[in-house]
Amino acid sequence: MHFFIGLLVIFLSIAASAERILTLKGSNTIGEDLAPSLAKAYLEKKGLQQITMNQSSTHHTAIITGIVNPFSSTPTKMEIAIEAHGSSTGFKALINNQTDIVMSSRRIKDKEVIALSQLGDMKKTSTEQTIGIDGLSIVTHPDKPIHRLTLNQIRQIFAGQVTHWDAVGGLKRPITLYARDAQSGTWDTFKKMVLGQSLTLADHAERFESNTVLAEQVMHDLNAIGFVGLAAIGETNVLAIGEEGIDALKPGKFEVATEDYPLARRLYLYVPENTDNPIAKEFIEFSQSAEGQEIVGAVGFVSQNIQKASIDKQSKMPVYYQELTDSAERLSINFRFAEGSPSLDTKASRDIQRLVQYLIDKKKLTGKIYLVGFSNATKSYSEDVVLSRFRALAVRRELLKQGVIIADSRGLGSFMPVASETNTFKNDRVEVWIDKNEEG
Repeated sequence: MHFFIGLLVIFLSIAASAERILTLKGSNTIGEDLAPSLAKAYLEKKGLQQITMNQSSTHHTAIITGIVNPFSSTPTKMEIAIEAHGSSTGFKALINNQTDIVMSSRRIKDKEVIALSQLGDMKKTSTEQTIGIDGLSIVTHPDKPIHRLTLNQIRQIFAGQVTHWDAVGGLKRPITLYARDAQSGTWDTFKKMVLGQSLTLADHAERFESNTVLAEQVMHDLNAIGFVGLAAIGETNVLAIGEEGIDALKPGKFEVATEDYPLARRLYLYVPENTDNPIAKEFIEFSQSAEGQEIVGAVGFVSQNIQKASIDKQSKMPVYYQELTDSAERLSINFRFAEGSPSLDTKASRDIQRLVQYLIDKKKLTGKIYLVGFSNATKSYSEDVVLSRFRALAVRRELLKQGVIIADSRGLGSFMPVASETNTFKNDRVEVWIDKNEEG
């Protein structure tokens, strides 16, 4: 009897005590599956036991709990709370001191930076953390006989300028539109990358708070078209997206990882530099680790862990690039720069360390590594070449500081653009290649 009374006392003490060690609020794209999965793995890494996850898809919340020393006389229950009602809600919560970390599926807005200025610079490398890459996917019913659209066609469809499928190669049926809600970072990304500043979403579009619910609705509507994060595509028909002069691409893992896919986007965690919660920064570091990135991939997004791929030679490629396809393989990492700046952006700064570790693991710090720079088109081709060369040299300089010896770095100017119109900044990039004979 005393034994069972003792167990009851332990049970009651566990049920009564719960120390909340971390709160994340914001993006539904991140908060639906990725953040809870990371939280569970983080608690396991910390040595907690009897971990449980209580999720509500209706309220877009999750509580992940674990117990420290569950069989001691004074067990402690710790929890991580997640609320996923849209990226904007996360920044509002941080302004009101109601969250430790903001989950965002789009970059912080200038007005949010200003509102949070008392917490420091929210665009610094230490505060703005890219934890994964998503491919904003344009989806239709699986029986829809449309497999490719240009960005301009997608723009016209969602602006309500094209209202029937036969205008873009389909049957003469009306188009029904599904879009994310106004609080969503997914919507903000779509608006910036597709509609731009001159167009607005058609009034008849149906709005959804959840990627998953939107995708499910598309599955039941033969006339539907919508946009969701990569992890929510399910069995929908995912369209290849192209533009004049740019190859059409589906959101494959490599194309999304390099951000060459036209609607590739970054998933962010934001934590103030002067946060008084050390668990927040520890959680960030876990999310950025190789183990954390494996979880990003397992959930359905694209990990930042480096992979390699052979690239098919094409006649339109510059001669030097064609030669690379023969002798080298491309790594799934592109270095990009702050918009309108020669400085590496916040993701690139972290990727320098990721690439160095990859080369250390492969014992190739002094192997045959090549950097290929590109620029957006200006009025002068010669200026494009100079700008692209400077970008490659900027990456080379940072890698040299880490002991990486580069075999060659070139600038190929504005050849082979990956974006046009509203996303031209993506053309300013540096690719990384490694000799086939140098890779283990």
